[in-house]
Amino acid sequence: MIVRPVRSADLPALLELARSTGAGLTTLPANEERLAHRVGWAEKTFRGEVERADADYLFVLEDDDGKVVGISAVAGAVGLREPWYNYRVGLVVSASQELKIHREVPTLFLANDLTGNSELCSLFLHGDHRSGLNGRLLSKARMLFIAEFRQLFGDKVIAEMRGMSDANGRSPFWESLGRHFFKMEFSQADYLTGVGNKAFIAELMPKFPLYTCFLSEEARNTIGRVHPDTEPALAMLKGEGFSYQGYVDIFDAGPAIEVETDKIRAVRDSQTLILAVGTPGDDAPTVLIHNRKREDCRIAAAPARMAAGTLVVDAQVAKRLQLRAGDRVRAVALSAKESM
Repeated sequence: MIVRPVRSADLPALLELARSTGAGLTTLPANEERLAHRVGWAEKTFRGEVERADADYLFVLEDDDGKVVGISAVAGAVGLREPWYNYRVGLVVSASQELKIHREVPTLFLANDLTGNSELCSLFLHGDHRSGLNGRLLSKARMLFIAEFRQLFGDKVIAEMRGMSDANGRSPFWESLGRHFFKMEFSQADYLTGVGNKAFIAELMPKFPLYTCFLSEEARNTIGRVHPDTEPALAMLKGEGFSYQGYVDIFDAGPAIEVETDKIRAVRDSQTLILAVGTPGDDAPTVLIHNRKREDCRIAAAPARMAAGTLVVDAQVAKRLQLRAGDRVRAVALSAKESM
């Protein structure tokens, strides 16, 4: 498997992926025109022809037969062209000594505090390939790309995680709050924001703090929680240094997690090394390896070992990276539990 930038030739495969996502990935609509526009824009991004405010680094996961089986992306900066909204979870305290009452009521305040940060987004892996290293490679490859091209990204990286919903796509938080202001289904509102139509949020959402005690108990219990299917992704990002700091999605209340860019493990611990072709050994750790290119970027996860300033990989890995012995690579252990 290899992670590389998306190409126009990938459009049919992306359409097939989009049709298999179901609910939950609104940034990959099964619409050929919209997908073609996004792919074209991503190609411009990798060529360095767009500003950070508009940058969309869209990657694909490709198997050795050339089949595209997953996507992931990094946005250069959110909210610099259109407002970026989250709820900030706060607290209001009411007290009366005379009545012996002390009340702490959580609140939700519509905020743009995460504006300007880079964002990990659009992660999807086809169900037939959710095994082995594929998911971790597809997600963490983005972080190694950020490490190599640090100047292209903000000082903080965020990731909005999918919130709680049932098997039918019903969101308790939306039913208790959003529906009263938008008068539409959760899936429709989520789709509109996913394809860039966010102006209606500012027009329809209340600007004053919302007291969560007015929400249903079911809705309150979803604030800051992820969908069960998203728990592995959340655990993986926490392992890279991401944490929840009290911001949630305005539609399903899923957590927006964040980290200072330079404190991401894959960024902080990555090294530049000289590639050597040989036999890594049976006990070699799994390493994330980047060929240090931008438009022709290729990232793989494979057994490798360090030896006298070199990174030893087998010939098949070097071929996947389109590199030869003596070329320089950027590398980091795939897992925080391992070291090169």
